[in-house]
Amino acid sequence: MMGYFQNLNFKTTILLVFLPIISCLKLEQDEITIPIDQKIPVEDKLPQVYIETNGIAIPDEPKIKAEILIENKGEKNYEGLIGIEIRGQSSQMFPKKQYGFETRNSNDEGIDVSLLEFPEEEDWILHAPYSDKSLIRNALIYDLSRDIGRYASRLVFVELILNNSYDGLYILMEKLKRDSSRIDINKLKTDENEGEDLTGGYIIKIDKENSYNNLNSFSSSIAPLHSTSNQQIRFIFDTPNEDEITLQQREYIKSYFESFENTLLSENFTDSENGYLKYIDVESFIDFFILNELSNNVDGYRLSTWLVKDKNKLLTIGPIWDFNLAFGNANYCGGGEFDVWAYKFNERCPDDFWQIPFWWERFMEDTYFRNLLKERWNELRISQFNKSNILLKIDNYTSLFESSGSLDANFKRWPVLGEYVWPNKFVGNTYSQEIDYLKEWISNRLLWLDNEINKL
Repeated sequence: MMGYFQNLNFKTTILLVFLPIISCLKLEQDEITIPIDQKIPVEDKLPQVYIETNGIAIPDEPKIKAEILIENKGEKNYEGLIGIEIRGQSSQMFPKKQYGFETRNSNDEGIDVSLLEFPEEEDWILHAPYSDKSLIRNALIYDLSRDIGRYASRLVFVELILNNSYDGLYILMEKLKRDSSRIDINKLKTDENEGEDLTGGYIIKIDKENSYNNLNSFSSSIAPLHSTSNQQIRFIFDTPNEDEITLQQREYIKSYFESFENTLLSENFTDSENGYLKYIDVESFIDFFILNELSNNVDGYRLSTWLVKDKNKLLTIGPIWDFNLAFGNANYCGGGEFDVWAYKFNERCPDDFWQIPFWWERFMEDTYFRNLLKERWNELRISQFNKSNILLKIDNYTSLFESSGSLDANFKRWPVLGEYVWPNKFVGNTYSQEIDYLKEWISNRLLWLDNEINKL
């Protein structure tokens, strides 16, 4: 039977009360130092996430056993067992770590649960904004994506108390995976190796990998434009993964990508019946393009890029993922500028190992694609992408942080304001300056895109 925490009134120093008979959390009466103003009402605080690893350091992998308690407005939301590990690539250099965890039962098996009213699942992420001192870049773009009808990971701001130590403001979010409430596609079984069964569903990624090989990925036969160091585009098997995908399935999805790319490169690529539109859901590519260009995502199109091929359906792109370095937060390859195209990254940084596929420049040669882009952009600009709407979202986030006390607490735990953290383009001395920079950058970006898209 699971125990629970009592009397969590979040004074500057809090004594954790436990029930030694029924509690599996084994958190004895240690002091938790939490730099939050004790005058803040419990109903104003962000959800509190407590994780106890019993003194074991959390590794990169594999997941270790731990215990979790989530409280919201002073009430227990969930308590149970988890497996947890550090996640991320470049972000692992930062002292504020982000984590992936799996909710488990007493037999150490994954179980689907609902955390903070999210749809039930077993795989979750605790994202740790660090170099993004606004704390909101991912939240903003994910919210905007859902606003325009494109699924992005649901999320909620929380505060993490790890092994009795306050660890700052985090974002609890859904891990991207095949699931009816996440990436809702057919589950491809190992015995489905011919006919319609073979057509989906697949999830393919363009992303970093510790090492690429012919088991975990396949290469594009077409070199990225403008690259100077013989770079290749690699497509990674995510679902089914390298251990589950059959030879027939591997060959099918590889052949599908090859046919799409060869057709896109051909002279008749704009043909309405036999051109590239035969292979892709172009509306998804338009929205993906707009979201990456709105934010000038320096990693856009070349990293953290998800592609989905469902059964008997065309290839779609998305959901979007990992925009910490977007919205003017990168000081390299034009990532901090508001007046450059993100899809032209290769022109600015032709030696970078991770290049952008040739697709996007080729799409922009098609009048039909450009006209769809103009139409969609102008539609969004008078609705979801209205400047006032975007800036209001930012104000709502910051008001939440201020009223909950989490803003001051986070930057007391991680005093990075006024300090350069790779790869900041702008370094504000205060949180307000960081937010003012973000708002001004977005305002300038919207105006620049209005002009550039409409003159295509």
